[in-house]
Amino acid sequence: MTNSALAVAGLRVRRGGRLVVRDVSFDVPRGAVTGLLGPSGCGKTTLMRAVVGVQIVEAGTVTVLGLPAGSPPLRRRIGYATQNPAIYADLTVREALRYFAAVLRAPGSDVDRVISEVGLTEHAGKLVGSLSGGQHNRANLAVALLGTPELLVLDEPTVGLDPLLRDELWALFRRLADGGATLLVSSHVMDEAARCDRLLLMREGALLADDAPDALRRRTGTADLEQAFLHLVRAAS
Repeated sequence: MTNSALAVAGLRVRRGGRLVVRDVSFDVPRGAVTGLLGPSGCGKTTLMRAVVGVQIVEAGTVTVLGLPAGSPPLRRRIGYATQNPAIYADLTVREALRYFAAVLRAPGSDVDRVISEVGLTEHAGKLVGSLSGGQHNRANLAVALLGTPELLVLDEPTVGLDPLLRDELWALFRRLADGGATLLVSSHVMDEAARCDRLLLMREGALLADDAPDALRRRTGTADLEQAFLHLVRAAS
């Protein structure tokens, strides 16, 4: 069994006639938190859609847990949290999660577990439509955690959250990785980069760097990761 949970080779994606992912290649090791970072519009979401098998690609391959992306057996092995949650507004948080647990054939006991993990226990009886933006994002994340997936693909899961809750969720991501799960987490907030085992830095559809945070600092001779990213952008210009 390969140590890579995800292998991307020569990936190219065109949307609306524009090349938005440009010949990207990388591996994501199992049991690690890999950060996909870069400014809004750099191709992170399109890349994640290709990983979960819902994006038409022009060229290249995406192999997930040893299978081609989008293969039916992967459906219950991957948890995917999008930036635009598709969770029913007229159900309570608990009802919505029970529905998704049934669809995913996850144990019923998972519902209370994931509600607790994302900090929504006090809001479990509220209608999803009445939640704040941050609470809605957490409910969406809870759906992705059902069934203890082997790979979690999380598209900006902490956007709109206060610093304390962001810290709690990153602690959860670390526990999940320590338990054997693999996480690919996108963000445009550079201070989250230091929490990752490995970083994929994107700009304008291309991969600028694929390395550990400390290695990126050493390579660019910078003290923090935001400066490292700027250094790489200037070097590529």
